[in-house]
Amino acid sequence: MSTEKSNPVKKVSIICSKGTIEDVYAALVMGNGAVMEGIEANLFFTFFGLEGIMKKRMDKLHTGIVGNPAMRLPGGARMPTLLGIIPGMEAMVSSMMKSQMDKLDVPPVSEFIELFVAGGGNLYACKLAADMFKVTKEDLNEHVKGIITVGEFYEHAGGEGAHIIFT
Repeated sequence: MSTEKSNPVKKVSIICSKGTIEDVYAALVMGNGAVMEGIEANLFFTFFGLEGIMKKRMDKLHTGIVGNPAMRLPGGARMPTLLGIIPGMEAMVSSMMKSQMDKLDVPPVSEFIELFVAGGGNLYACKLAADMFKVTKEDLNEHVKGIITVGEFYEHAGGEGAHIIFT
């Protein structure tokens, strides 16, 4: 068996549709990993994912705790969904998540975006979502190349060795 890749990944286009810490960071980690490997990368933020590229919100994201079956209490027990309705619980869990990320030297979203763009990555916002939520280019991080349609996204996403990933 040959170790040479017969169909190498040349381009990834990652769609981020949710604005929680875990979803935005998943897109950024995958995008940064791609550019670090020399793979062309596009991040397309749509619907609530726009939170991840909005100047005023990107560094204030929260984690989703209600209805999150993977949410665990310290010690590993599953966190009952009902606990998510307790006032302050989401803020506490989000703070704990950010603290763990700080210990791992994971940068804030705004800095992570700078690293992604410096590595050659491209950021886009979805026109439909921006129109729905009345988001303008001025509301977005300065590294967002444009507010584009889904058709334009597919134009950027195409080509030999291209993959689309939905986070």
